[in-house]
Amino acid sequence: MILWFTLAQVGVAVLAGVVAIAAGLLGRRPGDVTVGSLALIELLLIAQIVVAVIAPFAGNTPTGSMLEFWTYLVSAALVPVAGVAWALLERSRWSTVVMGVAALAVAVMVWRMHQIWTVQIA
Repeated sequence: MILWFTLAQVGVAVLAGVVAIAAGLLGRRPGDVTVGSLALIELLLIAQIVVAVIAPFAGNTPTGSMLEFWTYLVSAALVPVAGVAWALLERSRWSTVVMGVAALAVAVMVWRMHQIWTVQIA
């Protein structure tokens, strides 16, 4: 994984999570900003999938378990989709909070993926 890209993903996910949770607690329903922020997170995760496929061929090999890394990556890519689906099915303030929690969960998962890729010894 690339450190600056990981930090960008975590930063976007944390910012989106805080904004969505604050909006939900203020009584706002899912809107363009909250749903769009999860769409941006999803795009970044798709880019991460591409990076994870190409990186080993470029000499950036992982030090941890590839199975664990890919499990985190695929799961993280499904979380924003599930959060947005929830928000579109139940258009309430609490679905906005759920999207925020989903964004924060992705931030934690991306940081864990970085640890698996760079820190652990297989």
